[in-house]
Amino acid sequence: MEVVKMSRVKFYYGGGVPLEMHKVRIVQKLSLVPVERRLEALKEAGNNTFLLKNKDIYLDMLTDSGVNAMSDNQLAAMMQADDSYAGSATFTRLENKIREIFGTEYFLPAHQGRACENILSQVFVRHGTVVPMNYHFTTSKSHVVLNGGTVEELIRDEGLEIRSSLPFKGNMDTDKLKSLIRERGADKVAFVRMEAGTNLIGGQPFALQNLREVSQICRKNGILLVLDASLLADNLYFIKTREASCKDMTVAQITRTMADLSDIIYFSARKLGCARGGGICTASRELYERIRELIPVYEGFLTYGGMSVREMEAIAVGLDETMDEDMISQGPLFIEYMVDRLDKVGVPVITPAGGLGCHLNAMEFLDHIPQSQYPAGALAAAMFLVSGVRGMERGTLSEQREPDGSEVFSNMELLRLALPRRVFTLSQVEYAIDRIRWLYENRKLVGGLNFVEEPKMLRFFFGKLEPVSDWQQVLAKKFRADFGDSL
Repeated sequence: MEVVKMSRVKFYYGGGVPLEMHKVRIVQKLSLVPVERRLEALKEAGNNTFLLKNKDIYLDMLTDSGVNAMSDNQLAAMMQADDSYAGSATFTRLENKIREIFGTEYFLPAHQGRACENILSQVFVRHGTVVPMNYHFTTSKSHVVLNGGTVEELIRDEGLEIRSSLPFKGNMDTDKLKSLIRERGADKVAFVRMEAGTNLIGGQPFALQNLREVSQICRKNGILLVLDASLLADNLYFIKTREASCKDMTVAQITRTMADLSDIIYFSARKLGCARGGGICTASRELYERIRELIPVYEGFLTYGGMSVREMEAIAVGLDETMDEDMISQGPLFIEYMVDRLDKVGVPVITPAGGLGCHLNAMEFLDHIPQSQYPAGALAAAMFLVSGVRGMERGTLSEQREPDGSEVFSNMELLRLALPRRVFTLSQVEYAIDRIRWLYENRKLVGGLNFVEEPKMLRFFFGKLEPVSDWQQVLAKKFRADFGDSL
């Protein structure tokens, strides 16, 4: 009997919405505090959504990292965990699942994705080397720089277009890669990093064909290809549905092909696998031996790597469930629904809809705010103020200054509203859409932000800012006038 996939369900009487192929069996109570309390909470957090307290948040769309819903089978698997320090049966189950899915003989556990980045950068990056990427992620770039290297972003030019119908805006420009290798020399390239779903430019995927071409270039020049598979689930869905040559492949077949094209795979299981952990995989004994020495130094013994064994059991099941098209389609379909609804009423969003979340284009949304006053950060603060929805700034705040103190302006100023897998209902998404539309109509009331406490690195995590005027009080007053007693 054929099982109907969520993406193929049609509504007879017009319209249609994404249809969940799961049911809710455990719930967690939420609260929606008044706009006046949200104003106070923003001030206490230094206008940094990372520093908000969960008690003040209604919908937490900050990230999909570590907050995806677990399945019943994942929760059940956690009960069979073997907590042996060394030689754990739990590790063996996870290792075997990794081998089954990726076809890699060797697996090294780590507590999360950035731990993998730290170890890979320490092993392969040296002073004066370069790491080409289709696009950087904040922590991946920081680890390269800390080890004396530099990052070159080789995204194709169209990848930075805000509005587009191109299906794979995360593709690496292979001509740029060839030129860089000629100019710098293959020996100066520490490795090439491909991010499966470019986080900072709207969760845009790359095509399997593009990965194949990058792999060919790397192997011709004796350069390692490292795949960041943290957002692999979304990228798999887009390859399956947007790349004509892959439409008849299974999700498992696409995954194995991607793995075969890569020398090293690492991932954050907080995203891929829907539990808390991570790991590094490779088919090369030589690479495994070079990397493994640092696992006990930074993470823990080789059979737990800083992870809870219960989480490891959940990851093994979660990775298996990632091979299910219904599981990996839910996030992208919800995101597409949100993006399309906002786009139709003129709210500036990144198109086509990518993975991870809906991305508002703050550069256009708040075109009266200069980048020096962090429009994406201002939009994140304003969005929380009028809705209780917490999003994440993905713009200049997420960069770091040059050594001389000058600001590095981001290519894009985005407010990311993440949609963790199987967490929110469609009515909650509709609520967010409603508040975004109201905010867009009142966007001229929003002003910029300035730093009052600015860390040198990863400042978006714990820096504090203040509004350049009393715009937040003005916006809260307008909200109260329009919504009355409503929260």
